[in-house]
Amino acid sequence: MYIPKTLMEAIRYYSDEQVCIDTVASMRWTDGKPVCPKCGKAEGERKHYWLATQKRWKCYACRKQFSVKVDSVFEDSPLGLDKWLTALWMLCNCKNGVSSHEISRELGIAQQHAWHMLHRLRVALQLPEGHKLGGIVEADECFIGGKVGNMHQSKKPARATKSRGTVGKAVVIGMLERGGRIRAKVTVDRSQSTIHPLIAANVAKDATLVSDEWGGYVGSAPIHEVINHAIEYVNGHIHTNSIENFWSLLRRALGGTYVSVEPFHLQQYIHEQVYRFNLRSRKDEKITNADRFAVALSNVAGKRLTWNKLTGKEDGSDVPF
Repeated sequence: MYIPKTLMEAIRYYSDEQVCIDTVASMRWTDGKPVCPKCGKAEGERKHYWLATQKRWKCYACRKQFSVKVDSVFEDSPLGLDKWLTALWMLCNCKNGVSSHEISRELGIAQQHAWHMLHRLRVALQLPEGHKLGGIVEADECFIGGKVGNMHQSKKPARATKSRGTVGKAVVIGMLERGGRIRAKVTVDRSQSTIHPLIAANVAKDATLVSDEWGGYVGSAPIHEVINHAIEYVNGHIHTNSIENFWSLLRRALGGTYVSVEPFHLQQYIHEQVYRFNLRSRKDEKITNADRFAVALSNVAGKRLTWNKLTGKEDGSDVPF
C-alpha cells in the first residue's frame, strides 16, 4: 500500500475519497477485507455488498450497512476522510503540535470541530505500552501550569507567595529508557505513595533507575543512582538530561502551540507528545513522517470519543487516558 512521504503528497493523494476509504480499510482490516461491526462477520466465500453510490458496505449475514468510519475515531463525523487524514498527518509530524485554529484555517472547518477532531485523533496516538522499560531509566517530574505572578488575584492558590512555584500546578511523572521509549502520566502529587507504584509498573527490576535527589524516588527501585543538581548535572552515566529534553519539547508544545490546556485534558496532550517522541528517528533506526502516520492510522479502530464525553457532559464519563 502506498503511503505519501510529505504533507504535499498526502494532500494530493488523499483528495480522492475512494483512495481514503481503501487506505483506512487496508489499515483496519486484514488484507483490506471489511468486518461487519454489528455481527463480526468478515468477508469469506461470500463478500459484503459494496454500495458504490453510498460509499459503504452491506453485510451479507445481518444485512446491516456500515462504512469504513464505523467503530473508529472517525465514526459519526460528517467531515470527509480527506480532511481527517490530512489533520492526522499534521498532528503526527508537527514537532511542537498543531493547534485547532491552524487546522481550522488550513482545512476550512469550524474551530470547535477542529478541536474535537484533534482530540479524537489523540486517542489513536495511544499505543500499547508493551514490556517494561529496561537498561538505564531516567525518572523525573514536571510541573505544568501558569506562573502564580501572572494569575488573577481570585485564581491564585492559597499560600502561593510562600511556595516554590509548584502550588496549583499539575504534576507529571515521567520515566525514560535511555535511548528508547518514554512514559509519562499526570499524578495527584509526587509523594512516595504515588511514585513507587508507577516505577514498579513501568520499570523492570533489573533496570538502573536514575533520578535527582527528590525523596519520592528513595527505595523505588533495587538499583537507584542519584544526581544532585545542587552540585552537578552529569556524573558519568548518571544524569537526567534525556528526560529533560522531553520536558522541553512538552513545555514548548503546551506553552507555544496550545497556550492554555485544562487539567482535565492534559493527559491527552501528553500522549500526543509521547507518541512523537517514541517514534522519533534514532541512530540505529530511521523513522520517517510516513511511518509515524501509518502507525497512527493503523490504530484508529475500536476507539471513539464523543463530544459529550470530551466536554464532561456525559454522566460518569472521563476522557480516555
